[in-house]
Amino acid sequence: MQELLEKLASLREYLDIPGKTRRLNELDRELSDPELWNDQSRARQVTQEAGTLRRIVESYTSLNADAQGLSEMLELADDEERVMLAEEQASLQTRVDELYRETLFTMKHADTAAIVRVKGGAGGTEAQDWAGMLARMYMRWAERRGYKVDILDEQPGDQAGYQSIEFIIRGEKAYGMMAAEHGVHRLVRVSPFDSNNRRQTSFASVDVVPEVPEEEINIHIPDSDLRRDVFRSQGAGGQGVNTTDSAVRLTHLPTGIAVACQITRSQIKNAELALQILKQRLYDIEVKKREAEEAAARGAQAKVEWGSQMRSYVLDKQYIKDHRTGLMMHNPDDVLDGDLDELMWAGLEWMAGKRVSEEAGDDE
Repeated sequence: MQELLEKLASLREYLDIPGKTRRLNELDRELSDPELWNDQSRARQVTQEAGTLRRIVESYTSLNADAQGLSEMLELADDEERVMLAEEQASLQTRVDELYRETLFTMKHADTAAIVRVKGGAGGTEAQDWAGMLARMYMRWAERRGYKVDILDEQPGDQAGYQSIEFIIRGEKAYGMMAAEHGVHRLVRVSPFDSNNRRQTSFASVDVVPEVPEEEINIHIPDSDLRRDVFRSQGAGGQGVNTTDSAVRLTHLPTGIAVACQITRSQIKNAELALQILKQRLYDIEVKKREAEEAAARGAQAKVEWGSQMRSYVLDKQYIKDHRTGLMMHNPDDVLDGDLDELMWAGLEWMAGKRVSEEAGDDE
């Protein structure tokens, strides 16, 4: 019990409960001002921030009170009563662990939706199939958590999977949970596309950016910097097939970034959504550039997150290894079916500096 109380005291300091309480009081005063609701954008920001802070402060306050009460009961309890209180202590430990996870969302915009793009690397059908497997994995994970997924664009592979696919995951802390999935994913397996049953290695990249509120993005893109292409939407056949050229691809000529959208049957709406996503990506580039410059000015060494695989899925040997955290999983079928939480939490611990980075090597 003493260890649990010490962890709670550490969480109080790490979460800055006194500071959050003061900030929450300020926001509550602002929320009680009728003038606030004349500015819907500001009202939305204040409401969201207050809701997040209230959840953390109230969770800690309730948890601390329950822990103190249980501690007092345990001091007075005999052996039989201690056994009866063990279940309550285990429940408190679970709640402490859940509150601890709040400290892992160190990235900005953790509460927003996640814009995810999965792209097969070199390797033709094998890599395209791998991109399809990853996309399905994230969609199954989202389904398990009750999140909503909207496919923005998909470029089917020649025989299987995707050349690339982009989608938005909406749900509580969707970007916060997905942030650590950004990077290069490596697959090793006996290829089902090789008649000689040879072992193949494939790569696919997963790009994750937050859906930043429009009012925070101060980016103007001149028409002269854009190339607009329209095409017929991809997708399954049948009565629901789109037979008009309503899909839109916007290419930002200075950077070469291309964004396509075919989520609606309206070319105008698809163009608007594609422009929003393009601005999100340009904004993310600027943020990362600024963070890198600030880190360089402080003499800090940035984490290596690009250019090498962050995770390997070795199917013929039945394991998955995260090279940043060293975590090994031996249930690849379950993981590829969306059982990702343990890997995600470990990745978030690594991002928050609470888990030692491992060598990027492999057991292969």
